[in-house]
Amino acid sequence: MSKQGKTVTVTQIASPQRRPAAQRATLVGLGLNKINRKSTLPDTPAVRGMIAKVQHLVRVDG
Repeated sequence: MSKQGKTVTVTQIASPQRRPAAQRATLVGLGLNKINRKSTLPDTPAVRGMIAKVQHLVRVDG
């Protein structure tokens, strides 16, 4: 493991339209706002929780 720690890459695969505002805000918190955008984030419990809230809108790449 490197000094920077583990990371996880998430890709948005669905639109947040017609979804609750909390789910849209979670996508923004993950750094996503358009379909096929990717964001690399630290692999922490907080990020994993955010991904779980919008698991139907994102794909975890690694």
